[in-house]
Amino acid sequence: MTNLLINILFIFQRLDWLGVIDILLVTLIFFGVLYLVRDTQAMILLRGIILILVLVALLTSLANLPAFSWLVRTALPALVFAIPVIFAPEIRRALERIGRAGTFFRASNKNASEEMQQTIQAVVAASARLSARQHGALIILERFDRLDEYVRSGVILHSDVTPEMLMQTFYPNTPLHDGAVIISGKKIVAAACVMPLSASGILARSPERQMGLRHRAALGISEVTDAIAVVVSEQTGAISIAHAGRIIRRLDVERLENILIAFYNPEKSRKENFFQRHFPYLFPRKDE
Repeated sequence: MTNLLINILFIFQRLDWLGVIDILLVTLIFFGVLYLVRDTQAMILLRGIILILVLVALLTSLANLPAFSWLVRTALPALVFAIPVIFAPEIRRALERIGRAGTFFRASNKNASEEMQQTIQAVVAASARLSARQHGALIILERFDRLDEYVRSGVILHSDVTPEMLMQTFYPNTPLHDGAVIISGKKIVAAACVMPLSASGILARSPERQMGLRHRAALGISEVTDAIAVVVSEQTGAISIAHAGRIIRRLDVERLENILIAFYNPEKSRKENFFQRHFPYLFPRKDE
């Protein structure tokens, strides 16, 4: 114990501000990697790789196994080349986010916010009517990530976003009611689009097993892109929203609208919440 304390004290004595920056950079890199792969299939692969590395390190250090050590040294370069292949989607997503570093400031301008206001109102109104009629729906709102590959899987529309258009698209037994609608700005780009299904297991761990393929598809597209997915359950009429591998269920119309406004106009959302919280008699809620 004394030797351990002496070693720790020796490390702190040699630590300078460059060492602190070095440690912080390494910590940020590990945090970024874990943040990108959280609740995804890559997290399971990462746990498996770490477990194998720990077992190999224990076997090679605790026992004299020359043949096994030779095999590990020979296979290690191949594993290093295999890691980029295994984690290719996560690496691509990280590079795309780095390349979009300057778009966050452009996307928060007044014109973009006003353009999306009409779209949000149409989506909220359509979701409320679809929920009341228990018509299933999956609406994908594009943000910074391009959804061209998913658009190509559906039927191109390029129509204006209106509640009537969305309701007609998801009317049961119509040609376009299966699949997802993709909205970009003020346009419905395509309908009947095929979305990737989530493999994270969040829905399997849910106490309610009423979430089917639409909810899995909503989570799936939110895991691989930064899009927002609005889901209306065909069985219960419940409205849900998925983003960044997370899903919020059983939303009312007001909360759905507030969440969408917070994504596209966070400044306005903060101001409205501030005034509603401190001056409720001047800004009553819609359900009051």
